[in-house]
Amino acid sequence: MDTISDDPASTAEADVVREPLPTRGELDFRLIELFFFAYREFTADADSILARYGYGRAHHRVLHFVNRDPGMTIADLLDLLQITKQSLSRVLRQLIDEGFVAQVQGHDDRRQRRLYPTQAGRVLTLELSRAQGRRIDAAFQAAALSDPRLVNDFLLEMGSDRRATRDWFARKGIGKETSSS
Repeated sequence: MDTISDDPASTAEADVVREPLPTRGELDFRLIELFFFAYREFTADADSILARYGYGRAHHRVLHFVNRDPGMTIADLLDLLQITKQSLSRVLRQLIDEGFVAQVQGHDDRRQRRLYPTQAGRVLTLELSRAQGRRIDAAFQAAALSDPRLVNDFLLEMGSDRRATRDWFARKGIGKETSSS
């Protein structure tokens, strides 16, 4: 059985790296770390609200997108979130059982399942989104951004590699805001 040893001699000295990666060099770690910390703060308020229900970020994502596109199919949600049926199943079952999402049989195809928020699901989603919106507004104000549209365009470029994401942006009218058209 392998064990972890506190004996420094047990690890070959050649395998130990003692120098930190430089902040700037081949990679610029500033933005990478800013993303880590900004995401942590961006999700913190919503995480606190979700914890009251015993929910996590997966629940938040499902609630968000079902509220943004009521009637979306489970297949659409799987494609958009890039998750497996198995990982969605538990989260969706909880949200349905606890009255935040309704699953309705398709009108044209009875095998199809469409997802709709309930009133409780809408209220919770708005509470989560308002908490995140306040954090975004505060950051914009604190950074004294002269043109927040630049942030929009930057994030659009960061998040538009996948077809499902690009399709979502097109359906919801999310696009570059600084272009002159």
